[in-house]
Amino acid sequence: MPPRLKLRDIAFFERPVQFARPFRFGAITIDATPQLFVRVEIEVEGRGTAVGASAELLVPKWFDKRPELSPAQTVDGLRRSLEIARGLYLAQTKFLTAFDLHASCSGAQVATCAKRNIPALAAAYGPAEIDKAILDALLRAAETNFFDGMIGNIAGIDARLSPDLKEADIATFLADRKPLPRVAIRHTVGLDDVVEGKGGVADVHENAGARYFKLKLSGAPSADAARLARIGTKLEALGHDYKVTLDANEQYADLEALHALVDRLDHEAALRPIASRLLYVEQPMPRDITRQSPLGSLAARGFIIDEADDSYDAFPAARALGYRGISSKSCKGLYKSIVNATRAAKWTTGAETFFVTGEDLTCQAGLAVQQDLALGALIGVTHAERNGHHYVDGFGDTPAAEARAFAAAHPDLYADAGQGIRLSIHDGDLLTGSLDTTGFATSVHPDWSALRPLEQPKSLQEYPA
Repeated sequence: MPPRLKLRDIAFFERPVQFARPFRFGAITIDATPQLFVRVEIEVEGRGTAVGASAELLVPKWFDKRPELSPAQTVDGLRRSLEIARGLYLAQTKFLTAFDLHASCSGAQVATCAKRNIPALAAAYGPAEIDKAILDALLRAAETNFFDGMIGNIAGIDARLSPDLKEADIATFLADRKPLPRVAIRHTVGLDDVVEGKGGVADVHENAGARYFKLKLSGAPSADAARLARIGTKLEALGHDYKVTLDANEQYADLEALHALVDRLDHEAALRPIASRLLYVEQPMPRDITRQSPLGSLAARGFIIDEADDSYDAFPAARALGYRGISSKSCKGLYKSIVNATRAAKWTTGAETFFVTGEDLTCQAGLAVQQDLALGALIGVTHAERNGHHYVDGFGDTPAAEARAFAAAHPDLYADAGQGIRLSIHDGDLLTGSLDTTGFATSVHPDWSALRPLEQPKSLQEYPA
């Protein structure tokens, strides 16, 4: 039986993160945003108490893209999601499995957030971050690592939130896991990033030797095609094979605009370097349009949902529309990633392939990148977008002693080549060996004394008109 626990405390902290360069995706450009840190204390039945931690950027204008809201207001929505989840989780006073706790609060979280005008994707952020910290504490109490713990289903994941699956489907999927020893990075090319020359897409000092590239789209077929042709010309000079994915972040207005882009990919010679190596297209249309728009013949190109993944039934609904994949992001919920990976394995046959991808909403060095990397390595994500090392200078504003502690505990993941401690990328890959440690993929917790409490969210009335 999975161990049962009850929560003693949940605390939220944040730290400012300044970007080394602007990151433009969709309709937003980010050059700074806070990083959230969660600290939980749990009591595990028969095992005493333990402390766990998680971290993630509070990213504006991704979870909630409504144009009438400012970037700061959408970050406040995430803070409210966290506070609502904290109240719901702490109200559970019985001993429960980790997944019991998640499932018991899931419906109330979405409903309460909806009453406060917080959409479902943002509503999931609070539980996602708390769940990671709880799992870290649980694994520490059990004196086991993430991979062994999850293969044995230490969290007690079941099918109550995914009735299309059977209990045995999830248990069998987890029991059969063989965690990957290395995961390739997928280098992001943001809409404002340099294409040619020094610092461009083919510059090894910029792309860290990547063999996979994620190219952002603007939603304008002609402009996107012209930019992709420029990028393809430069990638052809890499000297090694490569693959690409495209991400529109909901910017394509409808199927007609999407058809225009795909038609260019299918027929224009200048786009052949991209089209011939294209693995999939990510979240092309707005989430509400996506749910109403079967892909039809477009499905042959391979599409996945990301921002439209706001519930446990999102993947089956997307499958019915012609989508073949869905993203795994720890900020959307690690249990949902595992359930979706179970589905992809079950649905895949000789005639059809379904898959889960690794996408990274700028996980920062330390807790965030390690926990997301471990999740991907567990469910079989062979390459994952990794933004944090690219848009932030190493550990950023993290105190030097804290950065050194992470580097000492995880020497296969971090190194100092004379410019501060940064992710250590080996022939385009990240190594996962040191994640095999007691707890959720980390031997180190942040310096709590160097963090400030999570800022209290403002009401809409407090913002200038």
